[in-house]
Amino acid sequence: MNFGIRIKDRHMWALFVGPGVLLLILVLGFPAVASLSYSIKPEQAGTVSYTLSNYVNLLKDPFFKKTFWNTVVFVFLSVASHMFLGLTVALVLNSALPAKPLFRIIALLPWVVPDVVAGIIWKWMYDPIYGSLNDFLLRIGLFDSPVEWLSNPKLALFSVVLVNLWRGFPFVMLILLAGLQAIPQYLYEAAEIDGASKWQLFYHITIPGLRKMIVVALALDTVWEVRRFGLIQAMTQGGPGILTEVLSTYTYKQYFQFFRFEYASAISVVMTIVLLFVSLPYILMISQEE
Repeated sequence: MNFGIRIKDRHMWALFVGPGVLLLILVLGFPAVASLSYSIKPEQAGTVSYTLSNYVNLLKDPFFKKTFWNTVVFVFLSVASHMFLGLTVALVLNSALPAKPLFRIIALLPWVVPDVVAGIIWKWMYDPIYGSLNDFLLRIGLFDSPVEWLSNPKLALFSVVLVNLWRGFPFVMLILLAGLQAIPQYLYEAAEIDGASKWQLFYHITIPGLRKMIVVALALDTVWEVRRFGLIQAMTQGGPGILTEVLSTYTYKQYFQFFRFEYASAISVVMTIVLLFVSLPYILMISQEE
């Protein structure tokens, strides 16, 4: 009888889980196989043989190399700034702050705004003639002339990173805030009785208590920033030149502007491999924590 119940449970499990698994295979598996298949096809029409020429061309492409390093800089600066500001705001919101729910709502507002909408808003704010940011800086006398935030080769990428900081830090803040609230309060009380300073409390209790959440936030935010597209596309479209071009926008242009489907597929495969290598250390750290 128990055996019959187990068989029945297995059938129910397959009934409920099976459609979801099938949907994941169709939504994720089919595009992945299609991209891999396209990436090993030559770009010349009418050729049916498979080749690695697209990957060889990637290694020779100076635009791809520049785009790759732009992505590295963009992801590093974005993730580092998200972690710093996210942790700072999480600590403030976890303290005895008056009107705490109101401040939490305000802190979450940038995350609610879609990437494309945020990019359009900040592109207007950065405008050297009509932008409110330049107007404000000129009024307080910080600059004598308008700043070309998105046209200046030295400022363009950092200007986009600054907007991405505003847009993305609430995600990290939420994860770290959840971790802070899970740390037992009695640990702080016992340490304060022993005469521990604020810095000692932070270093010996807060950081160890947040270690797992920090790794999770780093992993998710890194993957998200490698895939960041809408914000950059709406603000600069990779310009000036290719100074703010990242792998996601470069792949989009190869697909939909130059119709180089095979080459763009190769870039997508490389992005996937990069994401796997980037995620692997975080996965190992999380497994060690457990």
